[in-house]
Amino acid sequence: MFIKRFLALILNNSKVDFKNQSTVEPKNKKNMAAEKEVVEAATGLLGNLEAVKTMSAAFAIAVGAFAPAMAIGKLATKAMEAIGRNPEATPKIQTAMILSIAFAEAIAIYALVVALIVKFV
Repeated sequence: MFIKRFLALILNNSKVDFKNQSTVEPKNKKNMAAEKEVVEAATGLLGNLEAVKTMSAAFAIAVGAFAPAMAIGKLATKAMEAIGRNPEATPKIQTAMILSIAFAEAIAIYALVVALIVKFV
C-alpha cells in the first residue's frame, strides 16, 4: 500500500483514463464487465510502466552523477598532492587535471541523456 501511494505521488496521479475514450457501447452486462476489466488492466499497466520509467530514470541519474563526482574528487585530491610535492610542475599537472575532470563530467552528462531518454521515450 505504501509503494502505491509513493508511486502515485511521483506520478502526480497521472493515470490514463480509458473510460471516457471508449466509443463502442457494450450490448449486455457480460460484455460490460469484460470491457471494464480490460480498461482497469490497461490503466494499471500504463500506470506501472510510467512508475518503472520514473524509477529507472532516477536510478540512472543517481548512479551517473555519483560516480563522476567521486572521480572528480579523487582527481583533484591527487593533483593537489602532486602539486604539493613538486610545485614547479603545476602547469602540467593542472592541464592534465582539468582535462581529466572534463572527461569525468562528460560521463555525468551521458547519464543525464540516458535518464531523459528512459523517462520520455
